[in-house]
Amino acid sequence: MADTFAVIRTGGKMYRVAPGQVLVVERIEEEGAIVFREVLMVSDENGVVYATADKPLAVEVRGRIVRQEKDPKIIVFKKKRRKNYRRKKGHRQLVSRIEIESIVKTA
Repeated sequence: MADTFAVIRTGGKMYRVAPGQVLVVERIEEEGAIVFREVLMVSDENGVVYATADKPLAVEVRGRIVRQEKDPKIIVFKKKRRKNYRRKKGHRQLVSRIEIESIVKTA
């Protein structure tokens, strides 16, 4: 099962995950254990299986939230030359660190 991986969707993005991997995703408000049911693809020793719109996969990706934190600050600077117009703004994105524990087939 060392070669097992899946592609999940969370926060509007897709991530390739494998058991034991630590993943940084957009902030998830839950605490502790988390289950991703929107699995788009699974690859294991039996081959590759894809989800379609009319046939979702019967697979769950289970993990736990390790930490809630902020990304490094990003500086946004706008300027219009010769007009004395300057705006500086900083932003820190809220993220969650998730450790993937297992990829489990359901039903």
